[in-house]
Amino acid sequence: MKKDNKKVIYWLLLGCLLIFIMVVVGGITRLTHSGLSISNYKLISGTIPPINEVEWQEAFDLYKQYPEYNKLNTHFTLQDFKDIYFWEWLHRVIGRFIGVVFILPFLFFLATKQLTKSTIKKSIILLILGGFQGFLGWYMVKSGLVDNPDVSHYRLAAHLTTAFITFAYTFWVALDLMFPNKKQINKRFRNLVRIGLGVLLLQIIYGAFVAGLDAGFIHNHWPMMSENKWIHETVYIEQNPLYKNFIEGKSGVQFIHRMLAYIVVLFIMIIWYKAKQMPLNNNQTKGVNALFIMVGVQFLLGVLTLIFQVPVWLGVAHQIGAFILLSAMTFTLHRFSK
Repeated sequence: MKKDNKKVIYWLLLGCLLIFIMVVVGGITRLTHSGLSISNYKLISGTIPPINEVEWQEAFDLYKQYPEYNKLNTHFTLQDFKDIYFWEWLHRVIGRFIGVVFILPFLFFLATKQLTKSTIKKSIILLILGGFQGFLGWYMVKSGLVDNPDVSHYRLAAHLTTAFITFAYTFWVALDLMFPNKKQINKRFRNLVRIGLGVLLLQIIYGAFVAGLDAGFIHNHWPMMSENKWIHETVYIEQNPLYKNFIEGKSGVQFIHRMLAYIVVLFIMIIWYKAKQMPLNNNQTKGVNALFIMVGVQFLLGVLTLIFQVPVWLGVAHQIGAFILLSAMTFTLHRFSK
């Protein structure tokens, strides 16, 4: 049987799709403040949600023991709890399903010798990334169950960024099998795209910071951060050291996220411009054009999300935009790599 065949490619692309769905559901979970509704972790039995009123009441009573209920949601009824429980439960179930979809076919392909040594190594890396992603999800939730009724924005950023990186690497492995013959045409240009990818990942991290700190609910103006000032006074609140304003302060984090957005746009415009001066094949043209279009769409979504004070649908759309933009960047880098 041919190794690294179409079945393997479909398996990897299915993994990409499932990670995408999981990130979208994770975004909804965050925006609906549902992430701390399930306060205990049960790998197997936790797959089945409460199925009768007694079990629902037990789950609700457990929720009442933690800070989110005691400090924020004492007004919650059982129905309110059921609403937030759904999204966190769905998020966890999709995570478990991804594990099954990856591991079982991997073992089958391994047993039937349908994978090359290179793909086996890459698959093991994917397995490690997936396991680490699950650990980070638990580690993130744990931070919101002690004193503060919210998760650490650092842990949220680690969890989200690892999901994006896992997706990008899965997509890259699939592209390796779809396009086995790569031709590097310009090393400097490839390095420019690499830098652009790095800046984009930094922007994704700061997007997670904004989400984790609820920093999108302030300075809801554009292009100014307030109606008549570029930087709001609270960016420079007294903290020691000063840099913490830009990793822990809401205003400072939003400011960096805004500035990085302009830098990402600039990088992609340069990539697009320089690419148009080179002889390109069809896939390379598609890659740079997709980058150019998606960065404009994503920038617009970011502005609208801010102006309208982060409605759930716009927040999710903005996250989807980041996902598609990362996909375009990954595809473009692959098409210009050796």
